[in-house]
Amino acid sequence: MSNATINTVTISKADIPSGGMKSYKQDDDSIILITRDEDKFSAFDGKCPHAGADLGSGLRCGNRVVCPWHHASFDSQEGTLLEPIAIEGLTRYELTDDGDSVTVTTSAKINKSIEKDKLIDTHTIIVGGGGAGFMTAHQLRQTGYGGKITLISADESAPYNRPLLSKAFLAGKMDAEKLLLGGADWASNNNIELRLNQTVSAVLPNERTIVIENKNGQSTQQTADFLVVATGAQPKIPPFKGAELDDVYTLRSMNDAKAITAASDNKHVVIVGTGFIGMEAASALIQAGKAASVTVVGRGRRVMSNIVSETVSNALIKLHEEKGVKFAFGAGVEEINSDDGKVNGITLSDGSTLDADVVILGTGVSPRTALLNEVNDPDGVQVDSHLQLRDGVYALGDIAKATNQMGRMRIEHWRVALQHGLVTAAAIINDDTVDSLEARIPFFWTMQYGKSLRYSGHAETPEHNILFGAPDTLDYIEYYFADDGDDTRASAASTLGRDKELVAFSELLRRGHAPTRAQLNAGFDIIDQAHALSH
Repeated sequence: MSNATINTVTISKADIPSGGMKSYKQDDDSIILITRDEDKFSAFDGKCPHAGADLGSGLRCGNRVVCPWHHASFDSQEGTLLEPIAIEGLTRYELTDDGDSVTVTTSAKINKSIEKDKLIDTHTIIVGGGGAGFMTAHQLRQTGYGGKITLISADESAPYNRPLLSKAFLAGKMDAEKLLLGGADWASNNNIELRLNQTVSAVLPNERTIVIENKNGQSTQQTADFLVVATGAQPKIPPFKGAELDDVYTLRSMNDAKAITAASDNKHVVIVGTGFIGMEAASALIQAGKAASVTVVGRGRRVMSNIVSETVSNALIKLHEEKGVKFAFGAGVEEINSDDGKVNGITLSDGSTLDADVVILGTGVSPRTALLNEVNDPDGVQVDSHLQLRDGVYALGDIAKATNQMGRMRIEHWRVALQHGLVTAAAIINDDTVDSLEARIPFFWTMQYGKSLRYSGHAETPEHNILFGAPDTLDYIEYYFADDGDDTRASAASTLGRDKELVAFSELLRRGHAPTRAQLNAGFDIIDQAHALSH
């Protein structure tokens, strides 16, 4: 590489093999990504638009450039978004062929204008302002939908990045304004009617009609050409005494996170639940440094026990303990104690007590399926691989029981919600170039003390596993199987510190070529195999 300036960069063609890619970091902290397909070179902004990861440290798999952090995927020649968690494609730069080299001009961006000329006489109503609802509206506009879009949300905030509530926001590392999806002016910039603080009291699927009820109890009806129901999930409140007290919180919304932040200052906080929300809340409160103490209560003796093995769980417990979190394992909550309506402690099922001023319930969520209960199972709305329930009616996000590459399931993760929105938007505009949900796999991540544990695929239990590396040093990858058979293919994997291997596994899993237990035990090179399968 030579002639490096902020605006123009010249690169030798020999640097990049066909089917490969390479990133070039610039003096101004920008990154240029170059991809090559035979004699065709393409140049992009090399930072993932989601969180700024260097895409060159990810993986090139066929026509996909896959981000190493959260597995957003982009077309290797056009830069278009193929897979969230990003919500935009890559910025593409003009490139000049100089014979043995190519010159990239970063000041000359290739702007592909989008004509909003599809279905201009139609109206799409979206019920729910979470990730699935947002992504449907956003992707409709990004792909040329010209009709009216109305997004109705019971929240008082415009759509925001919910996963960051229990990560950066609660830790005091990100302001609320930074959480807004698409920025503060997203709705107006995209000509989307955003109706906040609105309650939808009924959905009539056969008529593609909703009933909106105002604060005075008055109802109005609206009918759409396309109706999208993405009502999300609500926290489960355990039936123990004291759960209704004012100092007892759940963490689901922006208001929840703000209330916990205000209430926990110099207070003894007890978190009930050892899943990833409970563990993220503990991490965030410790990082914020304002709580007097943080204690996590769990019935079992593991954390995230339905996701990772005991060995990985022990490493996470050690990480939290080193940061100052206390654990009370082996007993459930019998009662949240109070004095004059204020929380003053917790009694556990073994008779022991804990000091507590604030209690956070991280005890799971249940899908908000009530609006569609007449047509479906409360455990999830049965939809097809395009998230369609009826002709022109879609149910997606946490409420949807849909078929992905791994079977029919309901999954409460952000990337899946964004996948649903992307797929639904394509179904509405009848774009068959976008993969249905059947060609996609689940993925999620948890951030604790700046360390990201990432998980791809789906396993019923982590007990049938193979572990490589050392979780204690936060450097491992673990594969999960349905049983202990040598010929059984892995259905999921988690990692700390081995991101490229997880990307490779994810691509093999997505394409139906996940490695077997025997292959992994024999030293299977998963990155090489992902490359080989892609050529």
